[in-house]
Amino acid sequence: MTSRLSVSILVSIAMLCLGTAAIAQAQPANMSFFVTSAGPGKGADLGGLAGADKTCQTLAQAAGAGSKTWHAYLSTQGPGAVNARDRIGSGPWQNAKGAVVAKDVAELHGKNNLTKDTALTEKGEKVNGRGDTPNMHDILTGSQPDGTAFAAGDDRTCGNWTKSGQGSAMVGHSDRQGLRDDDVSKSWNSSHPSRGPDGGCSQSDLKSTGGNGFFYCFATK
Repeated sequence: MTSRLSVSILVSIAMLCLGTAAIAQAQPANMSFFVTSAGPGKGADLGGLAGADKTCQTLAQAAGAGSKTWHAYLSTQGPGAVNARDRIGSGPWQNAKGAVVAKDVAELHGKNNLTKDTALTEKGEKVNGRGDTPNMHDILTGSQPDGTAFAAGDDRTCGNWTKSGQGSAMVGHSDRQGLRDDDVSKSWNSSHPSRGPDGGCSQSDLKSTGGNGFFYCFATK
């Protein structure tokens, strides 16, 4: 009797573990938003929008969410300028743990649910923020707070994501924290331009101000 009871308990535990594993595996498949866990390694030279989108798709594929179409949340400047907000579909978007970060484009650029705890990578991991070593909360966007492109003139996209030397890229803070207690410091998509001794767009430059060449990816459908 005791032996049968022990077997029954072991079977129940095994089934529970399998069920938990199935749920864990299902979450990345439903994921529709993430922060890249790695960039191409060339600073803000992402290979243009096409190269950035490819990175999003590749990382999503590795995480089990490759059946969706993924776009990088990035704006461009100049002739044919592209607004980041127009590239990402209509929502809602959820992270690798199943938490909804925004239900639509308006909420994303208003009172969204993006925090250090929800702005996760495709692996479901938190991104180092202010107070962590190293800080990597600077996320490339090239965008204004409403998700639109900057006017031509001052570079805010490192040459439309093709430069790793001279230039500058607007970044946001994924952990919503900065040096001051103000809206700009807490902005997820438009906090400050990159800068640094190499000109502003190199991997070293991005790291020097608290970044690592990461960007946001959204499933468009």
